Amino acid sequence: MASNAKPPPESPKQREESVSSGFRHFKVALSTVLTMEIIMQLANIFGYPKGLIDDFHRADSMIIGALKMVNTMEERGQIAPHDISQLLDSLKEIGNLGTASKVQELFLEHTDRAATDPVDTDPAAQPLNVTKSDSEKETKNQIFISFSFKALDKAEYLKKKIEESLGLGTCWICKERVEVGQGIRDEIAKAMGLAKVVICAISKEYTNSIECQREVNLASELKKTLIPVLLDDVQWPLMKSDGVPSGMAYIFADMLYQKFFSENSADREVDLDGLINTLKGKLGSQPDPVPTPDPVPTPDPVPPLKPESDGSQPDPVPTPDPVPTPDPVPPLKPESDDTMSTFIRELKKTGCALYDKIQPIPYIKEKMYSVGKVFIEVGMERRDEHDSWKTLGSYHDIFPVEKGNPRIQVIEGEPGYGKSTLALQMVYDWCNKVSGSPFSGPDILICLNLRQLKGITSIAQAIKQFLLPLDSKLELLDVEHLISKNNIWVIFDAYDEYPDQHNRNNFVMQMLKGKILDHVNILLTTRSSCIPPGLGALTGRLRLTGFDDAAREQYVRKVVTGDDEAVKKILEQLNINPTLGVLCQAPLFSVMYAHLTHNKDGMLHEISSVTEFFGHMISCFLSHAQNKLSGADESPENLQTHADTHAALDKLAFEALTSKMQRLVWDRTFFVGKLGKDFYKLYVGVGILVEEEEIDIPAPGKLPQHKTVVRFYHKLFSEWYAAYHLIECVKSRSYILPENINLYDLKFLFMFACGLDQPGGSQVIKLLGERAEGAESVVLCTPQLKEWSHDIQTTVRGIVSRPVRIGRYRSRLLQPSTIQLLELASQHKIPISEVRLLKSFSSVDPDSLSLVLHSGLCLPSLSTLQELVIVTEPGREVTVDEWTGILNYTKRCQLLKSLQFRRCLLPWMDSFPTSLDNVEVVWAPLIGIHYYLRSGRWQNERSGEILTRGAYDDLVTKFREVLQHLRLAEAKESRERMK
Repeated sequence: MASNAKPPPESPKQREESVSSGFRHFKVALSTVLTMEIIMQLANIFGYPKGLIDDFHRADSMIIGALKMVNTMEERGQIAPHDISQLLDSLKEIGNLGTASKVQELFLEHTDRAATDPVDTDPAAQPLNVTKSDSEKETKNQIFISFSFKALDKAEYLKKKIEESLGLGTCWICKERVEVGQGIRDEIAKAMGLAKVVICAISKEYTNSIECQREVNLASELKKTLIPVLLDDVQWPLMKSDGVPSGMAYIFADMLYQKFFSENSADREVDLDGLINTLKGKLGSQPDPVPTPDPVPTPDPVPPLKPESDGSQPDPVPTPDPVPTPDPVPPLKPESDDTMSTFIRELKKTGCALYDKIQPIPYIKEKMYSVGKVFIEVGMERRDEHDSWKTLGSYHDIFPVEKGNPRIQVIEGEPGYGKSTLALQMVYDWCNKVSGSPFSGPDILICLNLRQLKGITSIAQAIKQFLLPLDSKLELLDVEHLISKNNIWVIFDAYDEYPDQHNRNNFVMQMLKGKILDHVNILLTTRSSCIPPGLGALTGRLRLTGFDDAAREQYVRKVVTGDDEAVKKILEQLNINPTLGVLCQAPLFSVMYAHLTHNKDGMLHEISSVTEFFGHMISCFLSHAQNKLSGADESPENLQTHADTHAALDKLAFEALTSKMQRLVWDRTFFVGKLGKDFYKLYVGVGILVEEEEIDIPAPGKLPQHKTVVRFYHKLFSEWYAAYHLIECVKSRSYILPENINLYDLKFLFMFACGLDQPGGSQVIKLLGERAEGAESVVLCTPQLKEWSHDIQTTVRGIVSRPVRIGRYRSRLLQPSTIQLLELASQHKIPISEVRLLKSFSSVDPDSLSLVLHSGLCLPSLSTLQELVIVTEPGREVTVDEWTGILNYTKRCQLLKSLQFRRCLLPWMDSFPTSLDNVEVVWAPLIGIHYYLRSGRWQNERSGEILTRGAYDDLVTKFREVLQHLRLAEAKESRERMK
């Protein structure tokens, strides 16, 4: 007979677990009905910041973006286990009644509640009505196990052991391999959304897996309970195979790991018991009680003594003093996280996110490296008190340890020379306490990209808004206090792109001038053409000189390939093609060249100019898009149209580069409106354009707003597209270059324009030649042209009619362009008035009879050269072989009339070649001493005396004494400066 008994009432805990489980299933179901269009509409209604909205949009898949949206709605109170009315009202507001109805059905299905059911406080108010399927649903797949596919057997064994204790079906595990670059599959994302706990089953391969990193990131974003379980004896904190800390290390920073790799079965069972108890606690089950020892048996009481028989009263037995009860031991409190440690931890987490996402080739999204994996030291020089540049051994020597050295250092470098990468390496050193690096020493290291700080009025505000998480509990006053008293180093990166640099009272200049925070060490990076004005004499100056042959080979072996044959093929083209060799002194070009050559993207060995190289690189970007980005909604023809038609982008880039503020960042909505959604999607997809977060500083009394802005991957890309617009401008013969622009700063703009269009390039060079400061720009641009028109020859004739200087410390790009211009002038029979080698002469190549410069470049013989002046560094003693080589070089310069040597000591020669009979040879070893070579003998200009061998020996002694005196004076002056 069927029982009529009512089921027992549901306990509060049972009811809470039932509601929690049902609501969790509802959230995953909700994510399947939210399209990206609905998400965007809801996010705008709820007032989400732009950065958060972009995060939804950039998710690996639609389902992940929807899960993040659902999680955010729960955090912000738009949905709750007992009330989704705000969500339903918003769906109705945007006119999506069908979705609203579907969401209401899902909520009822999974929670047995209407959209606004009140919370029951009486557990007996409703009967317990849980079916078997409902109960199974509450416990099924509560644990998501993340693992590397190479450790599948270990992960399955872990799953088996957990389910033996917690029930079959408790764990979810993916048994299908996810290929690199595929992203997180929808079923993985849904399973993680349903789970209460995510176990990260960490094997030796786990930290090197991009997919595992994505799963950890998603779990963190969805606010899941994470439990790291070690399947192997791996290093903790987690390190990658190359010794670089994993990006997971900061997510796991405050967590305790569980072991599950002991070989001893008894130890493994103990490890498993600890894990099971942890899981029970996280899932709301009662963990197994800790066994307590048996109580100590209480001894039988001692019977009292009977009185003596004689009736006398015995002395009382003294009662022992009671054993004092010890004060109760207070329970241990968890260690409090003080303000300083919180600040450092949050800075390191942000730093890791910055340096762990280096992309050598922007369009290859799956190839992301930590900066420690790709960083190679570039050449660096320090300027001394005599304005000479001396080689610096390492970036570790930027801040000298000697007392009195500058606390402010400015690092300048040409575009693409690795200034920002160097800044990230310094952040890496600090975050990971790299042994031997001085950048691991300061209490706090701050790295700010000045490009992002438009309208920011203090460094504390910049730190708070750009380096600390949105949910940080640290207030602005906390940050101000921390940076006011500790050992702080600050890196200001990209001053040349700082929007507020024209405001002389900006906080950056206040710090550089020591008006605020004068205890802080500051390192500022910038282009050579944009040094902050008004810096004091005690500001250190350094500059990057790029990659040499050894650095290029080191990068290829470290990052691209370790195969000796492949390395040889990549590097040999740089020796065959001198143009490539010069270009690849810039780390940006060297890196691009190495990866493109290894990927066999085209015939780079045929490159003959910087324009051809950059054009080839852009074509690789876009052809990759045709292979990878084309799909059902985007045909290759449409992609090609977007690649070829970019006039709107050209104009935006040109107007920004030639404006006074040179603001190369645009609001995304504005940008998409100008270019079109499909065009924008393509150029962001291939990495030519990059999105980033920016703070919009409001009027006083209002909160700052986050917005998404767009910029070019590198400033050189903006100059490339701006060059197309410049070509269109100069087609009008009346066009005049804006007066306010810095010609040298925009040298690549003009070089690209000359290389892209012959007629337009000729007109550009003419315009540059009309500017008083345009000579260097003409030198850079002329080699980009394939042919020389009459107007170009006229302009070049004007350039070489004046002394052409090749300095040791001039731009590494200017030197080769100058040599190319001189060669072309000589080939066109244009007389070259004078060439001056200013501390740049190194040696003579005996085979080609070219003059070798310190940069490694060679100056070939110039048939139309009329005067050659060699000014060496003080104290240089020219060898007999060098002197003979120079004389042989001059034999090929058919129009040479004058040869001069200054600041050097020439070797004694008993005779001179007759080829010099028609050449005026002048030697000035010291100030005030000049000799002329006449009739095969050196003759003093003032006295007319012939230099004998004895007099020459006296001159050698005096020359060396003067040099020693100069060195002692320099050392004394240096010591005085340090005092």
